[in-house]
This record gives sequence, C-alpha cells and structure tokens, in this order.
Amino acid sequence: MATARKRPRPDLEESQAECPFSVIHPDPNEKEKKAKRRRQESEEHPLPKVLLQASPFSPMGKFKDPNNTMDRHYQVQPYQKWMDMTRYNSFVLNGVKYWSEGFIFVANNSTIERQKNPGETIQPRKKSDDDWVARILEIRASDEHHVYARVYWMYWPDELPPGTQDGKKLVQGRQWYHGANELIASNHMDVINVVSVTAAATVNQWDETNEEEVQPALYWRQAFDVRSMELSSAELRCRCNRPENPDQRLFGCSNEDCKKWLHGECLIHEALMKTYKRLGADKPHRSAPVKEEENGEGAKRPLSPSESGAAQTTEQSIDVKPEEQQHTIKLADVEGALPAIKAESTSVSVAEPKRRGRPRKSERDDPTAYKPYEGLFQAVIQGDLSPPMLEVIDLRDNVTGGEKSWTEPLHCLICNHELQ
Repeated sequence: MATARKRPRPDLEESQAECPFSVIHPDPNEKEKKAKRRRQESEEHPLPKVLLQASPFSPMGKFKDPNNTMDRHYQVQPYQKWMDMTRYNSFVLNGVKYWSEGFIFVANNSTIERQKNPGETIQPRKKSDDDWVARILEIRASDEHHVYARVYWMYWPDELPPGTQDGKKLVQGRQWYHGANELIASNHMDVINVVSVTAAATVNQWDETNEEEVQPALYWRQAFDVRSMELSSAELRCRCNRPENPDQRLFGCSNEDCKKWLHGECLIHEALMKTYKRLGADKPHRSAPVKEEENGEGAKRPLSPSESGAAQTTEQSIDVKPEEQQHTIKLADVEGALPAIKAESTSVSVAEPKRRGRPRKSERDDPTAYKPYEGLFQAVIQGDLSPPMLEVIDLRDNVTGGEKSWTEPLHCLICNHELQ
C-alpha cells in the first residue's frame, strides 16, 4: 500500500499556505478497533468516525479486480477540529468562485520558484513541474481566513511511482502512449489551504471508444489506485495491441469487416521491414515497368508527391481573505499555456539510426523495437493525400542506380485492405 504523501509539505516558506490537517485511511473492519470503539465511545466523547468517500471517477478501463470502485475510507485529523468547521458549496478567492466537485490548479515548489524568478533561465522541465491539479471533494472553513479543501489529486504521468502496475508490467513515470495534456485520476486524498489554489482547471474524461472525440483541454482516461499501485487499462489499438497516444495520428481501415485503427508508427515499421527484406543493404530499388500506351509512347513514372462524506448542513459560499502574511499565488498565463491535444502534422517519420541486430528481451513488448532497416531506409506517411500514401527514402550511399525515393499505398496490418 502506498502510504507516503504525494504532495510533501516542506518547511513553510513565506509564499506557502499552512494547513494543519492531514488524512488517514483506517480500516473500518478491523475487529480490535471496533471493540475499542465500543468501550470508549460515549455521548460526551464520541469516537471519530471513519467515513467513506465514493470515488467521483469511473474509468472506462478495468482493474484486475472487476469490483474495484476506488472508494476509500478516510478520516481527517484532527477530527473534531475538522468537523467543527462549517461546510460550504464554494469559496471565492481573488474574485474567482471555486465549486465543490470542480477541478483546480494548485501551486507547488516549482511554480512558486518560477514566479519568484520570472527572468531566470530554467532547465527543460517535465509536465509535472507545472501546477498540480486536484478535484475538490469538500470545502470547510472556520472563518474567511481559514478555508480548506479536501481533494483527490490528479497525477501527471511523470509522477507515477516506481512499481506501478500497468497491465502485466511494472512501470514508472510517463509511458509512450500518454499525451502531453493527459492526467491520471487517483484516489490519493489530501487537505489543502485554498490560498494555494491558482486557477480553475478544465479536465474532461476521454471516452476512447469514441474515435472521433478530440479533447480541447486537459483530460484523463486512466485511474490510479494508490492502495494497489495499479493503473486501470487503456483501450488497445492496432495489430500490436497497444494503447493510443492521442497526440499521434491513427489510420482507420475502411473495410467493414475490419474497421481497426492502426498506429502510423506500426504502418511505417511494417513497410520498412518489407523494403529491407526485398532490397537488403545493397540492392537498388526499381519501380515496376509501366505498360506502353497504344500510341507507342512510353509512359513516364509519375513523380512522387512532395513531402508535406456524511450529509450535513452546507452553506452556499465563503469569500476567502488571505491573511497579510500569506501571499496568494497566481498562475501565470494559464490560458494559452496548454499545447493542442491533437497533433496537426500528418507525417510520421522514423528516427535516425542508432543500432541494428537482434531484438533484446526488453523489446518484446514493442513489436516495432527491432529495426534492421535503420540507417538504410526511412519513410513518412503523406496523410494529406487521399488515399494516404507512404513515401520511402533510400539512405544507402553505397548503392548506385535505382530510385532514391518512391511512394507506396498503405495496407491494413490486419486484413491487408488498402487504406482509403
């Protein structure tokens, strides 16, 4: 079980908001605790109750346990201090209203440091260096200077801890199929001071069964259960049975009996493997001769196209007034900072050569990892053509004669139907 806090609380700095609450997850079914509760509980001194948080997330994918709902029992400590505060539906911070069940950006050490030194050159950073993202579960306050939110954290893929179970593999951090704007829902609960909130966030659930859906903002498709360290499954595509990266284009088979979606990377790999098998390292490529027309004039080869919790009384809202010693943290240029979720480019290219040889054991999960053609051939998909075509480029300097580039139709990797 993951017990460490995902959002560490270092020594408080001037710009950080203090929070005196923490969340624990006791087992309500433990017999010894139940017996102790019966002995100690009285009307004057009720024992803290263990509450159940129903998960607001219902991933399309599955966990190993089909009955896993990601619901969690929890208790906020100090319990009585938390329960004595008034519960609200929303709060207002710097003129912006935030609602319970809404998504928010939360400042972290990286974003605070960047705001302190806006002109300083910074090293390339991961997406997880941006503001944290959370979903509000509950809002409580003792007064306008002490307002807190109980939240579920959304993980950036880079934050997946070592030992995360992704299908049959143990992984860590961002995987190749995670998009630039992708988040992972979790049942990691925490309590924050709302002064740390920098802006409202728009986070949508991506339904992978809807192939036409395009996400204009942050999105999530997988969920992470911090108790079992397990990721819910993602929809599998293509002949390789791997998930889809939404930032990379898929190509659909128009055969009514197939209708499969194929990775551009896999289409290129298959074509280059066939090219390597046919030409090897030294055989030139020559297009098949075109039949002469009736007028006797030799037909010319066409030119290749150019590359192109429990119910209780709840108040409506509270206007937050941070104390003088607390500095409200603002998110700089939130709007416009998110990259587009769908890549505009319709070309997929093969990387420059690195190695050849037999596939390693670690590469068996990736059918495109073995690339004997690297350094000899490369290809791009001309997706702006109808039907899309594959342009193959011969990189072999030692081969004379033949053509150095040519186009080929794309075929489905499953039914061999020509892609339209």
